Amino acid sequence: MNDKIIVLDYGSQYNQLIVRRMRELGVYSELVSHTILAKEIQKDPSIKGIILSGGPHAVYEEDSFQIDADIFNLDIPVLGICYGMQLMMHTLGGKVKKGNHQEYGKTTIHVTLDHPLTNGLNQNLLVWMSHGDIVEKLGKDFIETATSTSTPYVMVKHLNKPLYGIQFHPEVSHTPEGMKMLDAFVNLTHANRTWDMKHFIDQKIDDIKTKVLDKDVILGLSGGVDSSVAAALLDKAIGKQLTCIFVDQGLLRLNEGDEVESYFRRNFNLNFIRVDAKALFLKKLKGVSDPEEKRKIIGNTFIEVFDEEVKKLTDVDFLAQGTLYTDLIESGTKSAQKIKSHHNVGGLPEHMKLSLIEPLNTLFKDEVRVLGLELNLEHALVYRQPFPGPGLAIRIIGDITEDKIRIVQESDAILREVFKQEKLNETIWQYFTVLTSVQTVGVKGDQRSYEYVLAIRAVSSIDGMTADFAYIPYEILSNISSRITNEVSGVGRVVYDITSKPPGTIEWE
Repeated sequence: MNDKIIVLDYGSQYNQLIVRRMRELGVYSELVSHTILAKEIQKDPSIKGIILSGGPHAVYEEDSFQIDADIFNLDIPVLGICYGMQLMMHTLGGKVKKGNHQEYGKTTIHVTLDHPLTNGLNQNLLVWMSHGDIVEKLGKDFIETATSTSTPYVMVKHLNKPLYGIQFHPEVSHTPEGMKMLDAFVNLTHANRTWDMKHFIDQKIDDIKTKVLDKDVILGLSGGVDSSVAAALLDKAIGKQLTCIFVDQGLLRLNEGDEVESYFRRNFNLNFIRVDAKALFLKKLKGVSDPEEKRKIIGNTFIEVFDEEVKKLTDVDFLAQGTLYTDLIESGTKSAQKIKSHHNVGGLPEHMKLSLIEPLNTLFKDEVRVLGLELNLEHALVYRQPFPGPGLAIRIIGDITEDKIRIVQESDAILREVFKQEKLNETIWQYFTVLTSVQTVGVKGDQRSYEYVLAIRAVSSIDGMTADFAYIPYEILSNISSRITNEVSGVGRVVYDITSKPPGTIEWE
């Protein structure tokens, strides 16, 4: 069993970045509900450290998220970050109040006393702040170890217990020494740094074999990174007990359906079934513009088609899905708000009577890619562009038609071709085209045109939870725009999306 550090979820959409940092430091980590009790933690000897995350609430508000105070008496190192530090002080006899000034962005702090997290670092450190409340009075037996101009208690520690608090965010790249501080916390926990993909594969294969035994498993295979890696892992664990059903809903990228079928039939021994369901999906989507309704229709129709195929099989007991950790988080937790619906999150219809297997649901996207390479999947498949479950339906703003699908497929193919030629295809995290619902006047030849505005979206990211738009040279954008407006019928204007996440999301819908 891996040692682990748990992160208590206090409502920020980006708490999982702390989880990512722990894993980068070689320790398995996961996000858990803030309602976890000390007695539950005591029952799990693999928990070596606890981090209290940030969050949007004020600890003194009636409806704010609290903590089981006994957690602070477990003799397990606890690190409170931002809201987590304020909650620690509030729970242990201190006082938190609204600050005179909100403190957001880069701030220089001054280290006043030795603190395990700042050993070997400079006395003046640049950190990233994001808070409106401040600790006015420390909890019993805590001392201050760092201050800033606006905040008297920036770093604190308990005199006798392994309890530590910091008001800033060490997990973000804007805190240059943040990883060193988190590394120091990992040292304090004495957790074994055994988290890597090889260990994950061995453990997950054992888990799958133990759960499945001699039963059969079906997997909805889209050909995307997540489902492909899930298929490869399951194939390695159970071989012919796995049947992959590829539902082609007609909303894939150009020629993608044929490519998916060819690759999996050529490289795997698993059972492969392809279902051409384009006509059914387009019929159900006709006239629908609302993005959430599109997602629901596609998810329900997928289940309907999938269910019909399952009925043709015998003795199937398990359904496997390529659900990722970020899918679970973005679909909402008890503490975090829902960003969007994920069609593979939330369980199965009761009538399907299948047990669920989600072998990737503790991993982030970049970890899944590492896993894919470890499983000897082709590099091109592992590093293919992330693709949403609803497909091109959410890259078409408004209603779906065959002609609009053609426009997005052809323009997306041009974008990918140019990026590959310019060697941007692996340095930029995700890129695609979006067909807007806006049409504008233009001139083609000697005639007036009235055609669609097409948007290009390209972002840099690590795990998709935060992202910045990619800085692409103008001459490359010019080439892409020229090719699309000349080669794709129906497009009269091309624009580039320069919105980061937040406030935007990566996909448009």
